[in-house]
This record gives sequence, structure tokens and C-alpha cells, in this order.
Amino acid sequence: MTKILAFNGSPRRSGNTAMLLNEFTKGTEESGNPTDVIFPDEINLEACRGCLRCNILRKCSVREDDWEAISEKILDADVLVFASPIYFHHLTSPLKKMIDRFRSFIHVQITETGIDHTPWVQWDKDFVLILPMGSSDDIDSKPVVDLFNYMCSILGPKNRLHVIKGTRLAVVKQVGKTARELEILYAKLNLPVHLAQKDAAKNKDLLVECFELGRKLGGGGDS
Repeated sequence: MTKILAFNGSPRRSGNTAMLLNEFTKGTEESGNPTDVIFPDEINLEACRGCLRCNILRKCSVREDDWEAISEKILDADVLVFASPIYFHHLTSPLKKMIDRFRSFIHVQITETGIDHTPWVQWDKDFVLILPMGSSDDIDSKPVVDLFNYMCSILGPKNRLHVIKGTRLAVVKQVGKTARELEILYAKLNLPVHLAQKDAAKNKDLLVECFELGRKLGGGGDS
């Protein structure tokens, strides 16, 4: 059985991020492997203190929150999904705070030329990024994609990163709007109305892409 753990970093429970993640989870459910979804803003999670004690303990030294239980789920998962709107070129703050705690999975050694990262255990996982953004240019998500490429590489050479990016999604539930609804919206946003037809088709394809990736990683498609 494939174990799939997802984090929804959006503060909106029914926005574009949720709609895209829901399609992904429908895909995993069709394959017979439902997704466990966690909302970082609902869990008791302290910020990383940079104490470096995890270099000795091989786990985070912060004990008065939910991280120990969450970290066990992360280590046990085969697929990790991180869904977040892009806020100022990065993840939302609750999700980024959780990512900072990943430091405890790795031994860090300062060297003369930089830092060596050695994971306590070599990971072999699929990482998924689902990143809707208001910008028309997905360059806004580059800092996030760069971070996860780096994380995947230092946590083990067998990790795989899958990235789904949605652009020009500035309004709640916009990814599910029809071409006519987008025309009305774009007129209000001072966007060229002629983009609506193309964007409606693109957004529909984006939802299908999320579903198909969920089905594939859940074991229901070709690997």
C-alpha cells in the first residue's frame, strides 16, 4: 500500500489550492490509496530555534508540540505533497515553518567552503508541489521549486520531484470557473478578456493533471 501524506498550506479551505489538491486526492483514492491531508495552520507547531541539538539527538529537541507525531508520518510516507498558493514568491508561512523543522532529518556539518548535509536515513520518496499563483508568469514560484529540488537532493539521490503550477489564479475557486465567468472576472481585474477562453481550458487541464498525478503516484497508473 502506498502511503500518501499531503500538506495544504492555504488559509482558504475551498480556494484554488484546495480544489487542485482535492483532484489529486481523488486520483489517489481511485487507485486505492487515500491521502492523509494535514493543515499546517491547524496543528500545534513551534518554529525551529536553530539550536542545532538535532545534530546530536538525531531528532528535533523541541518536544512541546505536534512535530514528533508529524515527523513520524513524514518518514513513513511514500509520497509527500505540498500544496500552497504563492505568497510573495514563496510558500505560506505555516507551511514554511513546518519545512524549517525538516532540519532535524539531517546532520549538518559546517566546512571551510560551505555546509555538508547528511540525512540520518536516505529517503526514497516522491515529492509533489501543487502551486497556484496570481501571477501570469510561473517564475514567481521559482524560489519554492529551487528549495524543493535542493531538499530532494540532500535527502537522498532516489527522491523524485513533481511540480504542478497554476498561473493567473488570483481569486477563490478561479480554477473551476467557466470561460464566461472568467470573462466577467477579467473585465473587473483589468485583464484582457480574450484570455478567458484559453485560461478556462488551461485550468481544466490543470485539474486533470492533478487527478492523473494522484492516480499515478497512488499506484493506479504507469510509473
